[in-house]
Amino acid sequence: MVRYAHTYGMQVLVTVNTLLHEDEYPQAVQMIHDLYRIGVDALIIQDLHLLDFDLPPIRLHASTQCDNRTPEQVARLRDLGFKRVVLARELSIEEIRAIHEAVPDIELEAFVHGALCVSYSGRCYISEVLSGRSANRGACAQYCRMAYDLLDSNMNEVLDEEGKPIHQRYLLSLQDLDRSAYLEELIDAGVTTFKIEGRLKDADYVTNITAYYREKLSAFSHQPSVISRGFIPNPEKTFHRGATDYFLHGRTRPMANWDTPKSTGEYIGELLDARGNTLRVRLKEGVVLHNGDGLTVGSEGFSVNGVEGNIIKINKNLSPREGAMYRNLDVEFVRSLHSERRIPVDILFRETEEGFELQYKAIPSGKVWVGSFAFAHEPAKNPEKAIETIRTQLSKLGDTPFIAREIKIESQPYFIPISILNEWRRTVL
Repeated sequence: MVRYAHTYGMQVLVTVNTLLHEDEYPQAVQMIHDLYRIGVDALIIQDLHLLDFDLPPIRLHASTQCDNRTPEQVARLRDLGFKRVVLARELSIEEIRAIHEAVPDIELEAFVHGALCVSYSGRCYISEVLSGRSANRGACAQYCRMAYDLLDSNMNEVLDEEGKPIHQRYLLSLQDLDRSAYLEELIDAGVTTFKIEGRLKDADYVTNITAYYREKLSAFSHQPSVISRGFIPNPEKTFHRGATDYFLHGRTRPMANWDTPKSTGEYIGELLDARGNTLRVRLKEGVVLHNGDGLTVGSEGFSVNGVEGNIIKINKNLSPREGAMYRNLDVEFVRSLHSERRIPVDILFRETEEGFELQYKAIPSGKVWVGSFAFAHEPAKNPEKAIETIRTQLSKLGDTPFIAREIKIESQPYFIPISILNEWRRTVL
């Protein structure tokens, strides 16, 4: 994985952000040495006792589990040797700016998308207290995604704004973070790295959400790699609990979704009536449903078996109901999820005393691959065709990660068989 990522000029950061028991430190330290040896670029850690051991000279990032929400904490971590801190999600834009101004010589990483914890990261103990499963040991039981009653001091159920008892609702289940509208503001406040939460997410989610933020970042990025994709990124099309900017500009409502802790997806219209497995609906303009699409109404989920006008057949029987309807699985969108990144390379082909040298240089990393080949200098009978053949064959990058940007030929027009040029190209790449 490290070799593959480094080919594209990407970094691999490994989380070692679990609090350890005493007998686990030797194994953890050995693992860190192994990670350093294979070229991992940095570790994201929480357990500061690891710093007391003989670690390799690997770059260290402080996990958000360290509760990084004050300039004093960030300065302390900098003094301990950390090069980057992952900030607490709860910070406002002004709090982030204040940390950057107070500690300008450390990188600040901020979450911009994904699931939220109802407590400060690293400071939630409900799972440990109730079940012995510690969130700081990677074993959170997700009590914030469960249903609760809200009671007053006399143990009576509190009523909501509509006068209904707050009974068995998902009071602690926060919506997902989405700060895609504030990326420039975050950069201006001193954030150097954006973090997308991805625990337990699948490849469809990763493909969609990273593409969404890559497009948003295009105004700030000078990454020249060529990306092609067969879809239009849309965060509502994969795992999506709604959206909140979560204290970035103060407390805003709503932050939690009391109706369901699951992925709601995109709003597609209203359920007008349900009779068994037949629904009568009013869809938003432009919404097209497909067999196999996943739909939700409240916490109830079901899939589409057929569509005819405003009548939908589903795979289960529903009791009579109405309300907002969402699609949390768009099968046609999922089928379209394909993205490919290519690395621009400049090609140099030149003659040497013994034969020829072929060089591929990746842009912008500057990484160079070179091959030298002994071969006779036989003048070509058709010089123009010989040069064009060299140019064409060395630019055929097909199923490699590369795409040719420029090719420079510093050679007389010699005759070189196509099979030989192809062999040289494959050898170097």
